[in-house]
Amino acid sequence: MLWDIDNTLLYTGGAGSIGMRRAFHDLFGVDDAFGRVEFSGRTDTAIFRDAARAHGIEEGALDGAQARFMDAYAPHLAAALHEVEGALMPGIAEALDALGGSPGVTQALGTGNFRCGGELKLRHFGIAGHFPGTRGGFGEDSESRDEVIGLAIARLTNGDRADTRVVIIGDTPHDVTAAKANGAFALGVATGRNSVDELMACGADVALGDLRDTARLLAVVAGAG
Repeated sequence: MLWDIDNTLLYTGGAGSIGMRRAFHDLFGVDDAFGRVEFSGRTDTAIFRDAARAHGIEEGALDGAQARFMDAYAPHLAAALHEVEGALMPGIAEALDALGGSPGVTQALGTGNFRCGGELKLRHFGIAGHFPGTRGGFGEDSESRDEVIGLAIARLTNGDRADTRVVIIGDTPHDVTAAKANGAFALGVATGRNSVDELMACGADVALGDLRDTARLLAVVAGAG
């Protein structure tokens, strides 16, 4: 089972965007560099590179600029997490405990977050223990969320998906389309900006309003819900 982070597992109160703005300003002297950049459901690589291109960073310099940006972003995110109010999304603590105790279920991440950012968020909200080694796919893997999910699946199955049921859970159409692009089961959860109906319309196999019904979630993950 591959989890999205933002607005699926937790809500940071905007700490991620605050940290990104501050890091970009430190490195490139641009205020509000992400003002016209869409964040929802996208990888941090895509988000950073949209802003970088918009502010004149040449294509050949993007890799180096991104590496410096990731280093600058982590401390700003760590600070911002303590400045704003966030929370786990409804039912998440119970869901993680229940899935962690389910035989045959492996929980990992399929997230657009840079690994460093994802780890900081999980630790801040006390759920890092459910993702030992922070395995999966992360924002620095690709601009494409489809590719992030594909890499996560390959890493977790060692390239052999035979008899493996893969469930992708997230709150945006990007999570759904990435699941379908990789032949996985798409479980939408309407704890972000998209409704149950919207998630179903873009191809989710199941969409739930939130994850407070742990029994229903377990049934869906097992293929019986």
